[in-house]
Amino acid sequence: MADLSPLTSRPAYSTLTSLQRKRYLFVCINRRADDNPKGCCAAKDSEDVYRALKGEVAARGLAKLEARVCTSSCLDQCDTGVTVLVEPDHFFYGRVTVADVPEIVDGLITGQPVKRLMLTAD
Repeated sequence: MADLSPLTSRPAYSTLTSLQRKRYLFVCINRRADDNPKGCCAAKDSEDVYRALKGEVAARGLAKLEARVCTSSCLDQCDTGVTVLVEPDHFFYGRVTVADVPEIVDGLITGQPVKRLMLTAD
């Protein structure tokens, strides 16, 4: 039987934590039928926002350790799409356009969210 003691002496989740980024940005790319009253982020060019955000994060060297940009299905913020959920900070950006992407990435770097895009309970 093989000796597994070297594996058990390592801290738990060492591989997982070394792969985690500081922030994850989930861009809703949900698509609904054109006649759906809720609308959808995809109809508001969310896939373009996703590509731009992913590209900007990579271009600034943030993709490996700082931020990961992911697609998402519906985030239940349909009225304010294109919606981006920022975790673990747990807030939403709403009405995001491709033009907003550099400012959002600036906010990741400085730790200062873009207030004008943040959704509030109001």
